[in-house]
Amino acid sequence: MNPDLFLTLGLCLAVLTVPMFLSALADSRSPRLAVLSAIVAAGCLAYALTTKPMGYTLQEVPAVVIDVLASLAK
Repeated sequence: MNPDLFLTLGLCLAVLTVPMFLSALADSRSPRLAVLSAIVAAGCLAYALTTKPMGYTLQEVPAVVIDVLASLAK
C-alpha cells in the first residue's frame, strides 16, 4: 500500500483520538476506544515513516494529505 495513504490515515485518526479521549474522561468512562485509536494511528504513522525511502519533512505533509484526498475524490 501507499505510505502516503497510511500517513494521512494516521494523522486523521490521531486528530480524532483527542476528542474521543476527552469525551470518555468527561463522561467518567474508560477511554478504551480512544487508546485503541491512538495505537492504530501510531502504527499507521510508523509504517508510513519507515516505508518511505527518504521519509517526510514537515513541509511535505500538507501536500501529501491534499494529494491523497484528491486521489480519493476521483
